[in-house]
Amino acid sequence: MRFAIVGAGAIGTVHARLIDALDDELVAVVDTDLDRARQLADQYGARAVPDAAGAYDEVDAVSICLPSALHADAAIEALHAGKHVLVEKPVDITLAAADRLIAAQRETGRTVSVISQRRFQEPVARIKQAVDSGALGRITSGIVESAFYRPQSYYDGDGWRGTLAIDGGGALMNQGIHALDLLVWMLGRPVSVSAQTGQLAHENIEVEDVAAATVTFESGAIGLLLASTAAYPGRPVRLSIHGDQGTAVMDDDRLTVLTGTEDLGEQSSTQQAHLAQYRDFVDAVREGRPPAVTLEAGRRSLATVLAVYESAREGRPVELQEA
Repeated sequence: MRFAIVGAGAIGTVHARLIDALDDELVAVVDTDLDRARQLADQYGARAVPDAAGAYDEVDAVSICLPSALHADAAIEALHAGKHVLVEKPVDITLAAADRLIAAQRETGRTVSVISQRRFQEPVARIKQAVDSGALGRITSGIVESAFYRPQSYYDGDGWRGTLAIDGGGALMNQGIHALDLLVWMLGRPVSVSAQTGQLAHENIEVEDVAAATVTFESGAIGLLLASTAAYPGRPVRLSIHGDQGTAVMDDDRLTVLTGTEDLGEQSSTQQAHLAQYRDFVDAVREGRPPAVTLEAGRRSLATVLAVYESAREGRPVELQEA
């Protein structure tokens, strides 16, 4: 499959490596900064172009690697050009943008997936299987932590990071959304959120560097969430799913508990999981099936993030409504 990457920043570089690892072809790198586009394109024998329309005739699929608030519009443009699309997380920063993208996908019939690579980690897949098979019994609660650390230079290095208009949020929208996505995937439809956020360890940003929330799900299960970029030196994601017949825990990318049995996990890097999601996307296009992570799944995670922000801002629980 022939790909174009839109956005030649750090995440675009990751996507280029993944496309190369799959033995698919990176044909074009799109960035308004042509020098930056050329630096990445030259590594893979691709062409650097300043505008995505200049690459559409040559490619089958487009990977959107732009700042968050630009995701939906760039993806919609690609869909209307007849291309399949892989969108980096979050799907965008507003539900209105996500809904426009869903409408465009349905109109064009093309394949669209949102990056949620942690779903493809082996320990996560085994926990999900245990949940779906009933091995844990009725799911009663879940806890997820993404206690990361980002230095001040992380926010100072790009003009859009830490801004409400482009980043849309901080530790939860940009980092913790991966962990939140796992909680929602495991526990089902969230119906209410009660949350608090804080800006405690960084300066000159408009967003949170700590977020904590209680999420109630349609099943009655209760989830707890912590997302941070202010937890020095940072820890791997930790996920615990509890049922009335068993518990499953992933810590440091290892499945350490499954219904009382210790050390059942394999090391599973997020890079391997990222590659697995790319492979699923390519297979979905070729087989004419939905991808494992749909736009609707990306929208549900985004809706939960936005409910956390609304609850923290207004100091009250917030109910979620499905589109």
